Amino acid sequence: MEAVQPSGIQPHLRSSVPADFLTSHAGNITPETKVPSYVGSEHKVIIVGLDNAGKTTILYQFSMNEVVHTSPTIGSNVEEIVVNNTRFLMWDIGGQESLRSSWNTYYTNTEFVIVVVDSTDRERISVTKEELYKMLAHEDLKKAGLLIFANKQDVKECMTVAEISQFLKLTSIKDHQWHIQACCALTGEGLCQGLEWMMSRLKIR
Repeated sequence: MEAVQPSGIQPHLRSSVPADFLTSHAGNITPETKVPSYVGSEHKVIIVGLDNAGKTTILYQFSMNEVVHTSPTIGSNVEEIVVNNTRFLMWDIGGQESLRSSWNTYYTNTEFVIVVVDSTDRERISVTKEELYKMLAHEDLKKAGLLIFANKQDVKECMTVAEISQFLKLTSIKDHQWHIQACCALTGEGLCQGLEWMMSRLKIR
């Protein structure tokens, strides 16, 4: 398969993603990049959020179980993550203002949207909300599940999961299955729970 650019909850924390919990296939994306195909279904996931939210750090915690020093993503990165024989193709999409208008080119066939929120960025939570509801209104995402990672929960005086949920008015979302999860991308805390939620959604389909 050629990788082309595609047209009330209580959080609980766990230590970093265990190596035996998942395996991955790594790869930075260019139009010529080949992503390997495997037997069985593959579930497309897009990871979005504002710049500096921690999207790429989370992606590489999933794929390599370690912290990778990152620079702002221009375009996208893609990784194949395998969890208990379930394959997720995860697209990490750049979050700078100039790139957000192109997010919709990745929406086709997306089953899950992961929105990464910088819990320390109170000034731009309204921008996150605007982008979130713009996405949820898109025809190509009408059946997608929504996972929100409230990242940087290790930082003192960050917004709590309850605050973020209230700011984003998550309880008003009726047409999408959603879950919000506290996490720390640098340590991996909370990331397993996010994957487990996505797995649970697949089981009841």
